[in-house]
Amino acid sequence: MNVTILADNTVATGIPKGLRGEWGFAAAVGDVLFDTGQSTAALENARLLDVGTEFDDIVLSHAHYDHTKGLDAFLDPFESPTVYCHPDVWNERFIREPADGRTLEEPIHIGIPYSRSEIATGADIVEHRDPVEVSERVFALGEIPRTHAGNPVHLREENGELIEDTVPDDQSVAVKTTGGTALILGCCHAGLRNTIEHAESVTGQEVRHVIGGTHLVACDKSEIHGLADWLEGKLELFAGTHCTGFQAEKILSERLPDAFRSVGVGSTIELP
Repeated sequence: MNVTILADNTVATGIPKGLRGEWGFAAAVGDVLFDTGQSTAALENARLLDVGTEFDDIVLSHAHYDHTKGLDAFLDPFESPTVYCHPDVWNERFIREPADGRTLEEPIHIGIPYSRSEIATGADIVEHRDPVEVSERVFALGEIPRTHAGNPVHLREENGELIEDTVPDDQSVAVKTTGGTALILGCCHAGLRNTIEHAESVTGQEVRHVIGGTHLVACDKSEIHGLADWLEGKLELFAGTHCTGFQAEKILSERLPDAFRSVGVGSTIELP
């Protein structure tokens, strides 16, 4: 089974011509689409990479627009793919303090730009908190227990008020392989250690491959080094994308030199 990155902040290859990067994430995990980026870029990149554009199963990692806005491009009312998501994915999400240090006078909506009813016109929706096997050996992990620190970010609306968003809808995809579990992440707001441990409990295998957004951009050096201590000797592959951040990539490339791989749009990882 291959994992091909269709949307990411960076483009990893100049061939085929015309691949587009954007802030966000999407990947083809075998015949399952995981996240959709924030535009039609994931669809157009899929065409260029010849991985196909019709997916029977689509998994959303969480509500944020940079993972969900491209969803509409993959929907077909005549085919009705199945969309797997946490029930909270439809809740309103906002940002007041962008990463550039500003504080906005009015919060900006950053959640999924579609209502549930709009998506239901072109897809079958499966809302779940528990793990679901969406395709053979491919699991949408559902709501992830948070024994260790997670990565809360920005705001969500609850009872008419804006509160800190713990992103309870955050989920990832785990694939059982002959060489352990491969974990594919959208943003990993639930925290990388929490997500790895949950994936291992679901698949009954150790996680050996980590691919995708880890949100380590929100962590300081000591936290990243602490995570590296825990990961050392555990992984065969660490391919951080999207919200991993330059600092974390540098540290992990030094701490996990045999496992670290730089990837982006156009990268294909062959799973054992």
